[in-house]
Amino acid sequence: MLTRRHFLQSAAAAVAPAAPRRHPNIVVILADDLGWGSLNCYGADPRLVRTSNIDRLAGEGVRFTDANTPSSVCSPSRYALMTGRYCWRTSLRHGVLGITSPLQIETDRLNMASLLKSAGYRTAAIGKWHLGYGTGQTDYTKPIKPGPLDIGFDYHFGVPQNHGDATGIYVRNRETVGLRSGRVQPFGRTPYGRQFLGFDAPHRVDENVMDELTTEAVQWIERQDARTPFFLYFTPVAVHFPYTPSKKVRGTSKAGIYGDWIHELDLSVGRILDALDRLGFAGDTLVVFSSDNGGVLLTEGDGPEAEAYRAGLRVNGAWRGRKHSIYEGGFRVPFVARWPGKVPAGSVCDETINLVDLLATTAAIVGRPLPPPAAGAEDSHSFLPALLGPRVRKPLRESMIVHSVDGVFAIRQGPWKYIEGKVDTGVKNVPDWRKAEMTPQLYNLQEDPREEKNLIGDRREVAARLADLLSTYRDRTHSRRQ
Repeated sequence: MLTRRHFLQSAAAAVAPAAPRRHPNIVVILADDLGWGSLNCYGADPRLVRTSNIDRLAGEGVRFTDANTPSSVCSPSRYALMTGRYCWRTSLRHGVLGITSPLQIETDRLNMASLLKSAGYRTAAIGKWHLGYGTGQTDYTKPIKPGPLDIGFDYHFGVPQNHGDATGIYVRNRETVGLRSGRVQPFGRTPYGRQFLGFDAPHRVDENVMDELTTEAVQWIERQDARTPFFLYFTPVAVHFPYTPSKKVRGTSKAGIYGDWIHELDLSVGRILDALDRLGFAGDTLVVFSSDNGGVLLTEGDGPEAEAYRAGLRVNGAWRGRKHSIYEGGFRVPFVARWPGKVPAGSVCDETINLVDLLATTAAIVGRPLPPPAAGAEDSHSFLPALLGPRVRKPLRESMIVHSVDGVFAIRQGPWKYIEGKVDTGVKNVPDWRKAEMTPQLYNLQEDPREEKNLIGDRREVAARLADLLSTYRDRTHSRRQ
């Protein structure tokens, strides 16, 4: 692997000593568990929920209809977004990172923050991190490193895993916020039924976390200088469980507290956009909004998800499946981008893109060359032509691999999607609702977008070709073209 230091040295040498070009500010807003059909601009009924701020982004920019996550669960998608590399190439081949897991991104690996820092950006990661801290089991009573500051971020404020995790704390840069001593006294229960670890520090209030994170992000934007470009990686905890809308939005939707939680997310995005407007940054800022995986879909029971479903909200639209699964509902996500003067306002793009492509796209935007595919950004393909429009003449991606929480692989190429149907060897138990995924399947998404007709027996030659292609990319270190 080409080290980050060597890449930055070579990148700097490749840049001519002429007057520096002013790069755009870049704000990436990555929602948590927000399904494709949860926004009005993607078909959500405005009588149930209203997402005017995110819809404003779509109206002033481009809305992608075939944007995907590399995984149907949190940590792997976030790793891939940052590094341009599928997470299954690491030791994390199924599941997610725990609250004491070490930093998943190697400190010398090229990533969005290090790339933009090398281009003169100020950088911040604010919100849900879920990429680990430290080199062993994280000790939140001591300096927390390595972490975001060691991979290219100048500032970090966030929650380790999600706002219901057992740490109960915030992390700022390299320390637990407000830590008074090293005393640890477990207490109470989290929304997941686990004991809080009990650090001697102020305990988070779930209903306030979105406001706290958004305020941090706005204040960081306010500290920026118009002469220096900035990169904000803002990761709200909404709409992940537990569903804890604040008093200001509780009861404002017609889809229960799940719908209210969507309103909380939209309010947060609006505050970021308002700050960019107020400070005069909006005209020179690329804003990207997306989600780390599909939504949680429950149709029965008395939980908030089922309540929203009965009200008529289809969080993943018409796609089959949900978060964790290998079907499209686990991967198809909203993706809107606004860049005034560059991205055509009110446009819609059907190009197939993936969150793993953000690194290569960012490099193209700032004119930074990527290393050879085997040395970094291994699976990242720039979709800048699709972002800028007009319609591209040929697909920007030859194929795309997606991966479920159980380690099941699928590959898409053209209209075809092949599901391998094998769980990772480390998976001990698979819930009943996902057992249908444990068999080879083939779908023509163009003719059968809901994945209802398995063609594995009818089109064996297509399945064999895609199985071979999947094996090729899995055996190789990369899938990006030179």
